[in-house]
Amino acid sequence: MKSNLNYIISLLGVLFLGMQFQSCKHKEGEYHSINDKIESESKNYHGTTLSSEAFLGDIKTVEVTEGAHSFLIPERKSHIKSYACTECHSKPLNQMQGADSEEYQKAHWDVKMIHARELTMNCITCHDGNNMNELKSLTGASIDFNKSYQLCSQCHSNQFQDWKGGAHGKRIGGWAPPRVSMTCVNCHNPHQPAIQPKWPARFNTQKVLERK
Repeated sequence: MKSNLNYIISLLGVLFLGMQFQSCKHKEGEYHSINDKIESESKNYHGTTLSSEAFLGDIKTVEVTEGAHSFLIPERKSHIKSYACTECHSKPLNQMQGADSEEYQKAHWDVKMIHARELTMNCITCHDGNNMNELKSLTGASIDFNKSYQLCSQCHSNQFQDWKGGAHGKRIGGWAPPRVSMTCVNCHNPHQPAIQPKWPARFNTQKVLERK
């Protein structure tokens, strides 16, 4: 009886191993999953490797790594072309705002903050008052202007998780590697982040007549 039981157990083991090997045996053109198929067949698509580099134009990019995700984002600091922040922000912000002297360029005093309540946010909530060439976190840590998304992620954590995974925001160039994604400030005005309503690209005169 014991030998029969051992025989049955051995037979079941052989059958199980046979099923395992059979499940991994694929004919040519068959794959474990759709992701395997995409990865395999896109390596040499029509004699070339798929890439979106040709469609990036002259966009300067920097590489960032957030968690398990590494990708490129548009470089931003070079867009501050006229002068560094500290060339004008040579004194504390409250002194400069209250000054009547013409020696201070009043470039930003007309900026309206429509982001959160006045008691919650002001200029130095995000800008480093000690070094205006940098941003700062809620805990006072320095944040590079190229990585301003780290500032946004402190409050907008759900959107940040979606963004770094590729589900929020716009991808530049295409879906083929390398991944280049716009950051928060490429689409949202950081001082007034709500997307403003726009007329459609093709103006519908009939709809205007119907509204009258």
